[in-house]
Amino acid sequence: MASFNKLKNVLMLAFDWILYSAGAADHCRVTVTQPRFQQADSSMNSVSLSCSYSTSGCSSSQPEVLWFRFLTNTHQDLCTPGCTDHQKYKVHSSEKNISLEIKDLTVDDSAVYICGIAFLDSDSAHSKQTGDGTVLTVTEKQQSNGKLISMIIISSLLFLYSSAVLISFVLYKKMMFPPTQNVALNQSILNNLQKINSGRKVFQAIAQELQKQRYAQRCQQLDDLEDDTVYQNR
Repeated sequence: MASFNKLKNVLMLAFDWILYSAGAADHCRVTVTQPRFQQADSSMNSVSLSCSYSTSGCSSSQPEVLWFRFLTNTHQDLCTPGCTDHQKYKVHSSEKNISLEIKDLTVDDSAVYICGIAFLDSDSAHSKQTGDGTVLTVTEKQQSNGKLISMIIISSLLFLYSSAVLISFVLYKKMMFPPTQNVALNQSILNNLQKINSGRKVFQAIAQELQKQRYAQRCQQLDDLEDDTVYQNR
């Protein structure tokens, strides 16, 4: 952090030396704001770093916009104001909003990017300011996305296979045991049960009839026995 602050102070001196110019707006004050952190994946085609500013007491002229990049022990002039690599870097400006577009992202693009605003028609010490910088972190391509997609594909195939097996089983069961056969089988079972019930009823009727006959015979035997006893007494 100490080396970063030292390099930033050196950059501000160089910044003032490059952009210093006499003017009438002595009370011009500029405030520059940048997001502290931003993350991007190297699979992205490009990324845009935002920068906004506000002014007080400055002229209505368009300010000069500059972009710098801090590496470990040095800084690079990216757009001051023309960009050193027009294929790689491009500045987009709107009302008090400036963005730096970085194309063909790689891990080497990870650095601290600083936006600078300067009103060239002012000699005020606050007419030329830089932001605190945006720490851009570019990561490698996410390998886990490929694994996740593979797992989703495998799970889908397993689901389709299970569904096909289940459907095949249901169709096979229907072919082996068609509904008509099932109905006939159920009807046959009902008929057999009815026959068994009828047989039981017949058997019960026969048993009752035999019991009646036996009862009648016993009664007849008792009557005959009583008649013989009476005759002997006489």
